[in-house]
This record gives sequence, C-alpha cells and structure tokens, in this order.
Amino acid sequence: MAVGISARPGLAGKLVVTVVAILLASFAGVASATTMGGAPTPAGGPPPAGSPTGTPSPAPSAGAISIVSAQTSPRKSFYFGFRYPKLTYTIASTQPQNDLVINVVDATGAVIRSFYRNDVEPNIASTIRWDGTTSEGRPARNGDYSFRIEAQTGAVAARAVASTESLGLEFSFYGYAFPELGPHDYGTAADRFGAPRDGHTHQGQDVMAACGTPLVAARGGQVQYAGYEGSAGNYIVIDGKGTGYDFMYAHLAEPSPLHTGESVRTGQPIGIVGETGDATACHLHFEIWTAPGWYQGGSPIDPLPFLKKWDVYS
Repeated sequence: MAVGISARPGLAGKLVVTVVAILLASFAGVASATTMGGAPTPAGGPPPAGSPTGTPSPAPSAGAISIVSAQTSPRKSFYFGFRYPKLTYTIASTQPQNDLVINVVDATGAVIRSFYRNDVEPNIASTIRWDGTTSEGRPARNGDYSFRIEAQTGAVAARAVASTESLGLEFSFYGYAFPELGPHDYGTAADRFGAPRDGHTHQGQDVMAACGTPLVAARGGQVQYAGYEGSAGNYIVIDGKGTGYDFMYAHLAEPSPLHTGESVRTGQPIGIVGETGDATACHLHFEIWTAPGWYQGGSPIDPLPFLKKWDVYS
C-alpha cells in the first residue's frame, strides 16, 4: 500500500470545544447529534426510503389552496445521506379534498421530481421525503432546491393570509461531504498527489488537522476494507454508491467503528484523525480510485480538486 508521509507539524495542536463536542456526539450512540444531514451514529445501514411518487388523479380537482405551514429539514442534505430532505406541510382550501402535486425544483425553477397526492384534506399535516434522485432515477446535481406545492389543476399555492409562520421550502443538496469536521489545510507540495516517496509516488492528498478531528464518509456506499496496515495505519476503504470510485481514508487514530461489508451513508462518522502507520504528523491521507476499485485493477487519481470543491459548501 503506497501511503504518503508528512513531515509537516500538525495544526496548532488544539481542538476547539465545538470539534470535541462533535466528536463525542458522533460516537455516543443513538442519542448523538446529526452531522450536516449525515448519520447521527456510526452504525451501518441504508438510509430510509424516499416517499413514493404517487400517480396523478385522472380527473384532478382542487379548491383555492394556500399554504398554512411548510418546513423542510434538514436544510442541507447529501445523496445517500442519513436524512433526506423532508417537507412537512399543511394547506388550507375551499374544498374538503384536493389533488396536489409537490414538485422538487432547482434554482432555475425546472422540475426535478414530482410527488402526486390525491384527496388531500386541508388543515392536516402531510410529509414528503425526497431521496435525491431525479425523475430519471439519477442523483440530482449539487445546488439549491425548493419544494413547490401546486394543485394538479395547475395553480401554485401561495402562503395563507392568516398564516403567521415563515415558510421553509428551500434547501441545498450535495452529492458529497467534506471528510473532515474541523480546522484543516492541504499542507505543502510534499503532501500532494504524485509527490515523490521512497520507491514510489504519493497516491493521495494529505489533509492536515489536529489529532481527534472527526472524519465522515465523503460518499456513502459499502465498506470494502477496514483494518490496519504498516504504512496506512488504521484505514477504511468505501465503495462510493453510484460513483465507480473507491475512497480510502488512512492514519485514523483508532480503528473505524465500521466493518467490511457494512453500509455507510454520506456524512456518516467513520473515525478520527490520527497519525498511525507511517505518518509523522496528524492528518488524513485520502485517496480516490477509479473502477474497478482500490487495488482491484483501478488507478488512483488526484483527489485535491474534489476536496476543494466539497470544502466550499461543507
């Protein structure tokens, strides 16, 4: 296994209170706090299913509808994350049953996915959970989205005049999460992909952070390997769902709580930054491998452009 060594000292050596709190919460079990729309616990398992799309009414009917309340949570979500964007809404109407369509729209107003709900009664809360896929079944692009409540007859619902609640229909959605939850930097030229090493070149990117900084899965999927190796130290490899890539995380301070074969969700805690194996400072060594995978015939590629992109919104 070709894993890089960083001779650069770690960041200031301090863990701010918020990082410590996140770390403790991440591994405290079921009652722990969520991670930016990711999983609240290191336990494996797929995310809950999205809502069924339903079918349009053959003879749609609706009164003059308006929105009494509408809230989306979380406001930042990830593809194959623990928590999908969920809208909880209540309408008012001039008739007792209404045929609605709740559309997921992107920043341009284009409809990405539609959910048909027939015979919806006013003043009763309903929910829609979107799994992040388009009408064609593909993962949606990164960006800002909104739920839009309409009658199947075509009228868009506006806020009810009598409502005093602010409406929360907007949210952001991303395919990947930045893998470190804390202060970090990208080191020097020696920490880059392709940097010379003794007898080989560096196959990943080192992301410098204090030991103990929480790590999360950049992309959910399935654990391919989890264990210890002399150069990598404690490491974990995740086959990214729907990507064709494997993601490798090395030098973890402790063995990952996840095991080979388990399902992992985007943003789920996978370990903490350390300096185990052939490392001389606290950091995450991160690799991305093309299909068919990590040491299975694939090739490593430069992860830095990916990391910088994810870093912007995480």
